Amino acid sequence: QKVKDSMRVLLPVLLNKSHESCDKIRAILLYIFSTNGTTQENLDKLIQNVQIESDSDMIRNWKYLDVPVISSPAAQVHKHPRRDRSSEETFQLSRWTPVIKDVMEDAIENKLDSKDWPYCSQCPPTWNGSGAV
Repeated sequence: QKVKDSMRVLLPVLLNKSHESCDKIRAILLYIFSTNGTTQENLDKLIQNVQIESDSDMIRNWKYLDVPVISSPAAQVHKHPRRDRSSEETFQLSRWTPVIKDVMEDAIENKLDSKDWPYCSQCPPTWNGSGAV
């Protein structure tokens, strides 16, 4: 079930003195992942109230992995469109297909946008997919 008010569930966990700071950081990251980012003010308040200022880089550095830690409308523009994989066979423990699989398949099929992928060259028109170019 989807959590309706995640902050109401999150705050008691963060304010509990018996939880270690690593667990609190994990909880904050789960909140950020589930909401596709948070505002700068909200993140600063969480870090200050939980008293993890020294470890705040553990949260903020996720932006280098393209995780929208701070939500902004401009960040949603460059998302790679996902393929429908509902009909594909999956492993019993596999629930998620990484975006890189879609990107690589699009690169093979010459479907990458040159604006987003300027360093990926187009395959020659005579290429039939039988070897590396």
